[in-house]
Amino acid sequence: MRRWLHGNLGGLPSTFWYLWTGMLITRAGGFVVLFLSLYLTEVRGAGPALAGLLLGAYGVGGMAGSLLSGALTDWWGRRRTLITAYLAMALTLLALAFTTPLPAIGALVGVLGLTQSMPGPALISAMVDVVREEDRPRAFNLEYWALNLGTVVASFLAGLLAEVSFTALFLVDAAATAVALTLIVWKVPETSGPRRADAHGGGFGRVLADRHFLVFVGLTVLFAMVVTQGPTMMPIAMSRDGFSPSAYGQVVALGGLLIIAGQLFVPRLIAGHAKHRVLALATTLAGLGYGALAFADHLWVYLLASLPWTAAQMLAAPPNAQINAELAPLALRGRYQSVFYLTFPAAAFLAPAAGGFTLEHLGDAHWLIAGAAGLVAAGLHLWAGPSRERRVAAMRAHDPRG
Repeated sequence: MRRWLHGNLGGLPSTFWYLWTGMLITRAGGFVVLFLSLYLTEVRGAGPALAGLLLGAYGVGGMAGSLLSGALTDWWGRRRTLITAYLAMALTLLALAFTTPLPAIGALVGVLGLTQSMPGPALISAMVDVVREEDRPRAFNLEYWALNLGTVVASFLAGLLAEVSFTALFLVDAAATAVALTLIVWKVPETSGPRRADAHGGGFGRVLADRHFLVFVGLTVLFAMVVTQGPTMMPIAMSRDGFSPSAYGQVVALGGLLIIAGQLFVPRLIAGHAKHRVLALATTLAGLGYGALAFADHLWVYLLASLPWTAAQMLAAPPNAQINAELAPLALRGRYQSVFYLTFPAAAFLAPAAGGFTLEHLGDAHWLIAGAAGLVAAGLHLWAGPSRERRVAAMRAHDPRG
């Protein structure tokens, strides 16, 4: 056990652990996103289609925030970007706690998407800065494990808080963000060093000219659209089936518990396997899990269906992060991270905007469409992977510094 723990946790720099702890705190207090769809429909009276559009504002803001963060991360620095993002996030959550008109809520949801997407590129860029290349797979695995450990805590507490007061969700989320902000200010130095002379050369144009990277990003968007059905459309579907918010919290918590129990074993499980094959398996499992919700009318079916889509997320996290780090030149690391992070807010916009319509008008067929999307993504990963691996090998031969 001691050797296993050291193999997973040992040898990583202290700055990584401070960044890791900040992520854990914000995710453990990240109640609002988990129950935002229920807040809009049950407290503010929005229908599923309108709620989907309002949630789409979160995705639009998130896309803008990711791009802004990438530019700031490369130009302004990782630390300043993180401090600005966390401060703006806490203030936005406080404003949402006391805002009632739906148009104003929609605007604030967009701002929340912007501020909550900003830390990601800066955090991962800082981790890549301070962690040796050979240690990055387990660092990325630990990062994903922290996010899900926080989700378990959030889902248990948020389900209880939502049944008492939705306002409390916003206030506690803001408080957790303030704690993470304090930690970054106190303990995390700037990790990027002096700005390189070529940090601005080509900017996002160079990123958008990278065909291999854009194909990878597109496939990640498709995968993210499938798994985003969980926090966006599944609460509405479960509410229609007569389940309480705490029942949805149980489904989320089960997935988080499985990840906590098994995520640290994933690097050894997938070691030696081509990353595109691992991603193809992950997207297949996600499609099967969400497709099964077409037949879910009991809580145990929701819980059982969560097993394959949870396994999918466990398997996909390390290779996704590795591929992104491998394809990104050092001087454009923040911008590459920000474009990759666009996948999640893009999915947060597309999934509820389209999903609210299909769930309202097609019913359970919505889940069959989500399942088919996962299977299509699996085939595309098998097609695109070998060419991308050849590109990475050529980059290493030209510049082996990582």
